[in-house]
Amino acid sequence: MANRLLDSIPESYFKTAMSTELKPGPLPLINLAVGIPDGRTPEPILEAVSESVYKEENQRYVSFRGKPSFKNEIRTFYKKHYDVDLEDDNITLLYGTKSALVQFPMIYIEPGEGVFLPNPGYPDYAPGVMLARGETYDLPLLPENGYLPDYGSLPEDELRNARLIYLNYPSNPLGAVADKDFFDQTVERFKGTRTRIVHDFAYATFSFDGPHPSILQSDRNLECAIEIYSLSKGFNMSGFRTGFAVGNREMIEAINTYQDHTQTGMWGVTQDASAEALRNEADILPGQQEKFRRRSVMVTDAFTEMGIPINPIKGGIFGWIKVPSGYDGETFRDHLIQELSILVTPGFPFGSRGQEYIRISLAVEDAVLEETVSRFKSISYLWK
Repeated sequence: MANRLLDSIPESYFKTAMSTELKPGPLPLINLAVGIPDGRTPEPILEAVSESVYKEENQRYVSFRGKPSFKNEIRTFYKKHYDVDLEDDNITLLYGTKSALVQFPMIYIEPGEGVFLPNPGYPDYAPGVMLARGETYDLPLLPENGYLPDYGSLPEDELRNARLIYLNYPSNPLGAVADKDFFDQTVERFKGTRTRIVHDFAYATFSFDGPHPSILQSDRNLECAIEIYSLSKGFNMSGFRTGFAVGNREMIEAINTYQDHTQTGMWGVTQDASAEALRNEADILPGQQEKFRRRSVMVTDAFTEMGIPINPIKGGIFGWIKVPSGYDGETFRDHLIQELSILVTPGFPFGSRGQEYIRISLAVEDAVLEETVSRFKSISYLWK
C-alpha cells in the first residue's frame, strides 16, 4: 500500500478516462479528448534516432546534466525566437514536462507554503503541491479579464505566503493567450518578493495572432521565473518524453540537483533527436502552427454560427465550450458519447470554474473536425 500522503491524492482524471471502456452510440467514435497533436514525428528527427542509436556513447550513461549539443540548440532557439541569453546554469533537461510541473513544488517549497494555480487550469499541477504538503491557492481566470489573473484581487495573506505561481499561456484548456505587457506586469509584481513564477509553455507553437512571448523576455535578468518548454506538441514528439526548463538559476539548480539523485542522464538518443528537432524548427513549427490556426478558425466560426458558446481559440489546441442549460460538463459528456458518439473532456478536472464546460481537442484530422461540426449542428437547438 502507498503511504497516507500518496493515498490522499485524487486519482488522475486522464489516467481514469484512458482506461475506461467506452460505450458510444451508433455512429463511429470521434475522440476529442486526446491532447496529442495528430501526425508523425518529422523525418529529420526520426533519422537522427536511427543514426544515434548505433553510437556507442549513447549506449552508456551520458552526462547527468545533458549533452552540450542539445543545450547549445536550446540556447540558439531562445536567442533566435525571444532574444533571451542563456548560460548552462539557466538550462535543465526534462524527462517530459509534466514530471517537472508536478515535481517542482516538491523540491522547492516548504510544507505550508502556498502555490497559486490557474482556475481553470491543467489538473496535474495540484497533486505536486499536495505531495509537497503545500497550500493550493486559487488563481481565478475570468472572461472579463481576458482570462488573465487580476493580482490585485488576490487575498493579501495568500500573497504573503505564496512561494510559487503557475501560469500557462497559450492556455490549456481555455485557448487564451497573454501578451508581453501582461508578463511585464507579472514580473514587476513578483520580483523582489519570495514568490517565484513557473510558466508552462507547452503550447508555445500554437499562437495564432503572432508569436507568443516568453516570460523570460520580461524577466531579462532571470530573477524570478522559469519557463517549461515541451517538444511533445510542436514537434510531434510526445512519445519521446522530452523538454527543458530555462530561466532563474536557483530554480533550475533545484531541478538539476533533484535529477542528479533520481536520474542518470537523459538517453543520448533522445537528446540527439531533440537537438535535431530544434535545428530543424524552421521547417517544422510553421506548418504545425498553420495547421492548428486553420482548424481553430474553422471550429470557432462554425460553433459561433451555430450559436454554441465557444471561447475564441487564440492559442493552443483546444476549444472550451459552455454546455447547454440543464447539464454540467459530466452529464453533457455522457450525452455526447451516447447520442453523437463524440468523446470530450468535461471541465471539472480543470477546476471549479470548469463545471459547466467541456473541452474539445483540435488534434484530429480536418475531416474529423468537419464531421464533429456536422454532429454538433444536429443538437445546436439545445443552446437556444
